[in-house]
Amino acid sequence: MKILLMMTIALFLAVPGQAFTQDGCGAGTCADCHSLTKAEAADLLKGGVDKVLDVSFAEIPGLWMVSVEKDNQKFPLFIDFSKAYLVAGNVIRLKDHQNITTARQAELNKVDVSKIPLDDALLLGKKGAKTKVIVFTDPECPYCKKLHVTLKEVVQRNPEIAFLIKLFPLKMHPNAYGIAKSIVCSKSLEFLELSFAGLPVPPATCETDVVDQTLALVETLGIRSTPTLVLPDGLIVPGAKSADDLLKLLGGGAPVAKAVK
Repeated sequence: MKILLMMTIALFLAVPGQAFTQDGCGAGTCADCHSLTKAEAADLLKGGVDKVLDVSFAEIPGLWMVSVEKDNQKFPLFIDFSKAYLVAGNVIRLKDHQNITTARQAELNKVDVSKIPLDDALLLGKKGAKTKVIVFTDPECPYCKKLHVTLKEVVQRNPEIAFLIKLFPLKMHPNAYGIAKSIVCSKSLEFLELSFAGLPVPPATCETDVVDQTLALVETLGIRSTPTLVLPDGLIVPGAKSADDLLKLLGGGAPVAKAVK
């Protein structure tokens, strides 16, 4: 049983949720006839997770959402009211295609932005912008290149948004580390854009451990891929996004965009 539970937890990110109970409470609220404490949840999940962080009623009838931690990763699981079934994976709300699982996972893994050093960050946008978003990028990452174009569009459409870009070279890109050091030494957004354009970047002109510090930092933050954005509230948003999606996410798209237009 423990082996099966641990396998379920390990595969949770890759396996879509597919078990839904029809149990529910008739009249009144679910809390009138169903309860699950953190201690009970921990006992049910014993051996599969390191810690139960929170238990709440899921928006799906008949399920609790149980927020857990395993190997320093925080994510939600779902247990049905009979306490006999575990749902691990992506739960999608059909009316708006919102992924309930990943949304909760992002909330659980928010970071303290004050702990992210920004002295080495490249500024894209105006210095006095009201909203600043931290971006971890790799100078040889094709998805980072795509996002960089999008970031420029966002800044153009809403000048009150700016991006602070930190260099996070991935091991899979063998030249990225040296290029990242060169960009940090020069503090040059132009050098980053040279790399995105596939053009040679001048070698580093200084000795610096800033890139190594960033590599250590992302490990502690749980950031493992590029591009990754960190919003002002600490929410981690991985992957390239469209300009419309970013403006919506940052809550400032339409009004300012119309004014600029």
